[in-house]
Amino acid sequence: KELDELVQKFRNLFTEKKSEKLVDWLEEYEQMDYSFIQAFIRGVQQDMSAVMLSIQEPWSNGPVEGHVNRLKTIKRMMYGRAGFQVLKNRVLYEF
Repeated sequence: KELDELVQKFRNLFTEKKSEKLVDWLEEYEQMDYSFIQAFIRGVQQDMSAVMLSIQEPWSNGPVEGHVNRLKTIKRMMYGRAGFQVLKNRVLYEF
């Protein structure tokens, strides 16, 4: 329950676009007993300006990541079965 609350509050920072609450969130959860949470919080603190901007800005790299995922999936499906020309055709023409 405690971890679910932590995740929901972090996600709400992004949906509500309230970057000023990030510092409060960090202070609230930095004393948790979970080492992976402490490591995550240290990472956020080290890159605070980037995290603040990612909360504030409406942009997302989601579409790019989706295309990369699609390309990697096609590549894995074809690994060892066909040459580059077939791979190129599948990517370009979405077979």
